[in-house]
Order: sequence, then structure tokens, then C-alpha cells
Amino acid sequence: MKLRKVTLFASTALVLSLAATACGSSDKDDSGSGSGGGKIKIGIKFDQPGLGLKQPDGTYAGFDVDVATYVAGQLGYKPTQIEWVETKSADRENALARGDVKFIAATYSINDERKKKVDFAGPYLLAHQDLLVKKDSTIAKATDLNGKNLCSVTGSTSAQNIHDTIAPKANLRENAGYSECIAALQSGAVDAVTTDDSILAGFAAQDKFKGQFKLAGLKLSNENYGIGVKKGDSATVGKINTALEKMVSSGAWQTAVSKNFGPADYKNEPAPKIGNIVK
Repeated sequence: MKLRKVTLFASTALVLSLAATACGSSDKDDSGSGSGGGKIKIGIKFDQPGLGLKQPDGTYAGFDVDVATYVAGQLGYKPTQIEWVETKSADRENALARGDVKFIAATYSINDERKKKVDFAGPYLLAHQDLLVKKDSTIAKATDLNGKNLCSVTGSTSAQNIHDTIAPKANLRENAGYSECIAALQSGAVDAVTTDDSILAGFAAQDKFKGQFKLAGLKLSNENYGIGVKKGDSATVGKINTALEKMVSSGAWQTAVSKNFGPADYKNEPAPKIGNIVK
């Protein structure tokens, strides 16, 4: 009788243990791999055409999205296992520190100040500060902006770079977002919009703007886009760098560049050396 009780107790314990294990293997975020139905949260922009844009049907498109999807695939995650999280510029470091996302691909320029707070994989794109002007504009260099109306977003370092050092007599107009700047350029309220050339190319490539604008082709700064990872997570940095190297060597990187920026005649730089984290 004692033996039957012990056996029954052991069997019950085993069932409870298996049930607890099953409950613990839900589809919560699995930062190790994509197996077992795990998900991965990735930070992107939701409002930048050509880079990271949430479309009306709820899907996401852009170069950053394509890069992040490829990287996630190399980490073992299918596209259906990705949960996209909007990470605005001011909250990117906090999102990584809190663990809201596993990594961020959102026009995230690598610089010394940011490297104090997060680690970077990449860089995966070298962009430059540039000007977007109308197709028939005679603006060919930054100093041509003196006396002209220039638009960028509030607090933009791109606008201040031109206004303070390159074309101090430009009339700076600051808006809440680049969409407002593009609308002002289209209406003639401003003569140029300034920020990273990749961002400008993304807007210019939209169907409703095709043929209306051109990039001035200036290289007013170097912006090395990296994939942000929580500080100290060197293992993930290494895995992402390996994935980016494969994306470049396979031709998938150039395909993504052409698809997202091609309509704006974007003259992209060659893929930067992965793992060469520079300012």
C-alpha cells in the first residue's frame, strides 16, 4: 500500500512539473533564438518613408525594416515572430536599457555620446547630411542657402549645422516633423529641407512626390547608422555583425538599398565595413 502511494505521488509530481514547464514556454520574447515559438521585439521608426514606415494596412516597410528582418532571420526568427516597436529618437537609449526591445534599427547614428549608453553593431549604412530641393532648383551648395528659406525638424542638428556654420544667413524654419517640411518645400514656402540624405531620399521616393524633388548631393556630415543593442550585450552584437556581413556578401543589402531609395536617384555609399565602429 505504501508503494502505491509513493508511486502515485511521484506520478502526480511529474505531471505537475510538466504542466508548469509547458506554461513557462509560452510565446513570450525569447532573446536567445527563434525556436519554440519565441518572439523578438525590434525597435524602428514608424514615420520615415524608405526607412521605417508603418503603412495603412498595418505592415511595415523601409530599408531599416528590411535590414532588421534579415538580421532577425539569421538569429532564427521568422518574420511572423517579429514584434515591431516604435522607438522615437529621444527614447532609443531608454528602450534598450529597459529591455523593451532586443535591438534597434532606426537611423541610429553612431557617436561617442551614444556609445557610453548602448553598444552598436554595424555600421550598416553611411549616410550624409544633404539638402532636398525642387527638381528645377539652382541650389548647388550649402552657401547658396544664404537668404533662402531652410526647413528641418525642431532641434535638428542638421539645421543648426548649416545655420550656424555653413549658411548663417539662411532663414531657418523648424517644424515638428519632416512631413511638414516636405509639404512646405512642395508648396514653395521653403527652398530646401535638410537632414540625412537617406531620410530625404525616402520621402522623395514616395509615389506622390516622384519627379518633383532632387538631392543636392552634398556631403555635409558622415552619419554611420548602427544597430543599437543593450550596453554589455556583446554576444548579440557579434551575432548581428555576422548577419550583416552575410547580408552584404549575398547581395541582399544592395537589393534593399535599390528597392527603398532607388526612385529618388539616391547615390548610396558602398556598404561600410561591418564592425568598424567609428564616430
